[in-house]
Amino acid sequence: MPVDEARLAELQRQLKQRDEIIRESWVKTMEARIVRDNLQKCYRIEGVNHLESCKHLADRYITMIKENRVKGYKHIDV
Repeated sequence: MPVDEARLAELQRQLKQRDEIIRESWVKTMEARIVRDNLQKCYRIEGVNHLESCKHLADRYITMIKENRVKGYKHIDV
């Protein structure tokens, strides 16, 4: 029986770790969405000057898209 309890504890630890990783990836994705929304607002407000005025938001959004992808549990456990 102690082997089953150890295995159960290990599985619970893995599930908790998996949930934390997925939660963090969703938080990063939502941060990218906020930056995207701010970029859209900047484009609308600045008009023809949006290339100069919104460049910092566009650069930040591009890096966030590359780095902050939602990873499912199958990708994490491999």
